[in-house]
Amino acid sequence: MSDIQQIGSPMRLTDGTLIPLAKGIKAGGFIFLSGQLGLDSTGKLCSDDIAEQTKQTLNNIKALLEEGGVGIDRIIKATVWITDINDFAEFNKVYAEVFSEQPPARSTVVSALALPGAKVEIEVTALAT
Repeated sequence: MSDIQQIGSPMRLTDGTLIPLAKGIKAGGFIFLSGQLGLDSTGKLCSDDIAEQTKQTLNNIKALLEEGGVGIDRIIKATVWITDINDFAEFNKVYAEVFSEQPPARSTVVSALALPGAKVEIEVTALAT
């Protein structure tokens, strides 16, 4: 499995429980990130505001991609989950600021999220070169 590289540290809950997933995987010329949330460096949600959670989520994505050797300009596909359709305009405003030049293909779904209080989750696929 030397052609598959894990990106990011192991995922743990705030109580230390290990989550059985990789934050990211680099394989076959791509980087696949698991869904990212607006978690700060302590593992807690940064805010209860959709705009702040979106900014933090995108910052988390940027950091993981940089660890994998690329920037956000290499994202080719994003899948987004938001919990409230009424938050879509505010989410989209922040998203558009980050992807103003060449936005990736994107799907957006309104759905409950597994982490209570989370309002947005974003999963991306990027080119690894």
